[in-house]
Amino acid sequence: MKFDWIDRSTVGAGLTRRGFLKAGAAATGGLVLGFTLPGANRFAQAAEAKVYAPNAFLRIAPDNTVTVIVNRLEFGQGVHTALPMLIAEELDADWSQMRGELAPAGEVYKDPAFGIQITGGSGSIARGYTQYREIGARARAMLVAAAAEQWKVEPSKCTTSKGMVLGPNGQKASYGSLADAAMKQPVPATVVLKEAKAFRYIGKPMRRIDARAKSSGRQQFGIDFKPENAVTVLVARPPVFGAKVTKFDAGAARAVKGVLEVLEVELDRGARGVAVFATGYWPAKQGREALQAEWDTGAVEKVDSARQLDEYRKLAKAPGGAVARAADVSKLATSAHRISAVYEFPYLAHAPMEPLNCVVDLKDEACTIWAGTQSQTVDQQVAGQILGLKPEQVTINTMMAGGGFGRRAVLASDWIGDTLRVAKAWRAAGKSGPVKLVWSREDDIRGGYYRPSYVHRADLGLDANGQIVAWDHKIVGQSIMAGTIFEPMMVKNGVDGSTIEGMGEPYAVPLNLSVDGVRQNVPVLWWRSVGATHTAFVMETLIDEAAHAAKADPVAYRKKLMGEKHVRHRAALDLAVAKSGYGTKKLPKGRAWGVAVHESFGSVVAYVVEASVVDGVPKLHRAVAGVHCNQAVNPLSIEAQVQGAALMGLGMTLPGAAITLKDGVVEQQNFGDYVVARHHEMPQVEVHIVPSNDPPTGIGEPGLPPLAPAFANAVFRLTGKRLRKLPFDLATA
Repeated sequence: MKFDWIDRSTVGAGLTRRGFLKAGAAATGGLVLGFTLPGANRFAQAAEAKVYAPNAFLRIAPDNTVTVIVNRLEFGQGVHTALPMLIAEELDADWSQMRGELAPAGEVYKDPAFGIQITGGSGSIARGYTQYREIGARARAMLVAAAAEQWKVEPSKCTTSKGMVLGPNGQKASYGSLADAAMKQPVPATVVLKEAKAFRYIGKPMRRIDARAKSSGRQQFGIDFKPENAVTVLVARPPVFGAKVTKFDAGAARAVKGVLEVLEVELDRGARGVAVFATGYWPAKQGREALQAEWDTGAVEKVDSARQLDEYRKLAKAPGGAVARAADVSKLATSAHRISAVYEFPYLAHAPMEPLNCVVDLKDEACTIWAGTQSQTVDQQVAGQILGLKPEQVTINTMMAGGGFGRRAVLASDWIGDTLRVAKAWRAAGKSGPVKLVWSREDDIRGGYYRPSYVHRADLGLDANGQIVAWDHKIVGQSIMAGTIFEPMMVKNGVDGSTIEGMGEPYAVPLNLSVDGVRQNVPVLWWRSVGATHTAFVMETLIDEAAHAAKADPVAYRKKLMGEKHVRHRAALDLAVAKSGYGTKKLPKGRAWGVAVHESFGSVVAYVVEASVVDGVPKLHRAVAGVHCNQAVNPLSIEAQVQGAALMGLGMTLPGAAITLKDGVVEQQNFGDYVVARHHEMPQVEVHIVPSNDPPTGIGEPGLPPLAPAFANAVFRLTGKRLRKLPFDLATA
C-alpha cells in the first residue's frame, strides 16, 4: 500500500518553516484565519505553507460568535472545548460566544508533529497548544489593527477584553463589527503569547461546549447520520479472519420486508463476505440473519487461544529473541533473593459505546464520506486507492463519535474501506445513492483489530539489601507496527517500540530485555495506552514485589530507585500519597493500600488505591490519582479523562475481560460474554494535578496503565498472592 504523504527519504526531518495563511471571508462575512505548523515530525516531510480555502481554523461572525474548527476527532476526550479554550485565551474572546466545529479532512488540519491528520497518542492538546494559541493571538492582532486604523490611533494604544477592542479615548468595537476590516490586515509574522499569570481560561475548569447537546440527546453522532435516499447495509463476515464466502442463498434474506439487495463483496484483509442492503437497520439485520452462507476457511490460519498461550510460554522461557536492551545478568545465579514470574495478557477489544459506522456517497469522479474517524489522511489515501481516485477527490466529513480508544485509527482503514467496497458493489449492480454501513455490537466485538495478547517472562536477582542486581526479561506477542507503513520507523532490529514502551523507566535497574515478535492471523491495533497496557502492570507489580522482598515501604522503595532525576514521577507519587492518606490514615478492617506509578505519552500518573477481597473477589473502593501532565489546560477534562481511564483500567482486571479464539473463531459476541466495567464497579476516583506552567503533555491515555497494578498490589497485601495475569483470577494465582 502506497501512502503519498510519506517521503521516506526525509523521515525525521526537523522543522523547516512556519506557514501562516489568510483566506477570503466566509459567506456570512467575518474574519477567517488559519494556521499550519508543518515539519518537526517523525513520519512525514513538512509541506510548504499554502493558501487554503476559507474557514480554516477560526471564524468570527458579525453576531460576535467565534467558531473554532477543531482539527481532531471529538469522541469524549474534550478537545471540542480545550482547543477553543486556547484560541479564546489569546484572542481575549468572550467564552459565552465560543463555538466548536469538527474539521473535515484537509491539508491545513494535519497534525503539526506527524504531518497527517490524526487523533491519537494523547497528542491533541500537546501538539495543538502553541498552534491554536498563535491562531488566537494573530486574530487578535488583526482585529486591533483594524480598530486602530478606523480610529486613527496607534495599535499599541488599544486593548482587548471579552470580544471587544477598546480604544485610548473610550472607543469600543466588537470583534464581529471589526471582522471584515480585520480580514484586510496583514497576518503578523510573529506574536507574543501571554504569560501563564495572565491566563483567564487556560488552567480554569471549563464546562464542555458540547455538554448540553450530548446530555439532552440533540448531539448527532455518526451512527445517527443518514442522508436522504441512503440505504443501510450490514455485512455477513467470515467466521475466521481473511476467509471467503464460497456460496450463499439470498432467497430468504430478500424475502424480508425492507431488504433491497444482497451482494457478495470484498472485505478487509482479503476476505469476502455478503452485504445485505435495506431501508433501515432492522430489516438489514433480519435479512442477514436469514442469509444462508458457506465459508472457505481452509487457506487461513486458525488461531486457538489455548494453543497460542502454550506456544507463547515456551517462547518466553526459551533463550534468544531480538535484543531491546542489554544488561549483565550474570549476578542472577548468585543473588541472595530471586523473583521469577510469567505474566499473561489476553487480546482486548476496544468496545466503544458507539459501534463502527460510515456513510459513503460515491459518484463517478468524487466520493464523500461521513465518519467519526481518527485518521482522515490515511482514510483519504485508502479511499483513493480503492476507488481509483486522487485523495483530493475524496471528501471526509468528521462526525462526532461515541468513543474509540484507538479502534477508529486503523492504518488499513478497515471499516471505512469496507464501506467503500460495499458502495462500489452497489454501483456495479446499477444502483445509486449513499450507503450507510453499520456494525452491530456483535460485529464490533468479533471484528478484529484487538490489543495483542502477550506473555512476559521475568527473572530478577536481589542482593542481601533488597537491591535489584540483575533483571532478565522477555516479551512474546504480536507487533502492532509490523506490516504497516510505520514499520520502518517503529520496528528496529526486530523490536516494535510499542511492545516495550514503559519497560525499565523510571527505575535504575539493570534490565536485559528481549522480544519475540510473532505473526498470527488476528488483526491487532493500539488500545488505549498501547504498550503500557501490559508493561506498566509487569513493571509496577515486580517493583512492588522487590520492595516486599527488601522489607521496604513500596513508596520509599520506588522513590529510591527513581533517584533525583525523575522529578515529575516523584511529584505525582508524592501528591497521590499525600491526598490519599497513605501512611497516616488507618484503613477499615479488610482493606489494604496499593501503589503504582507510570509514565506514558509524556505524562505521569500515580495511583494509591484502597481495595478489599469479598467472597474471593477483589473489590476496588477508592483510587487517588496524582497527575503530572504539565500545564493543565482544562482541569475538568483532565479529571474526566483520568476517571474514565481508571474505569477502563479496572475493566482489564474483571473476570471475562478477554477476547479468546477457538479454531480461528472469536468466542465472545457482546457485553454478555465480553466484560467491561460497569457503573456499580466504579470506585471513588479522586484526581489531583501537580501544578506546572510547562507546555502540556498527553492525558487521554496515561490514566489507564497504573490502575491495574496498584489494584493487584493491594490484593497481594490482603491475600499474599501475586496476580500474574489479566484479568484477575485469585483461584489460579
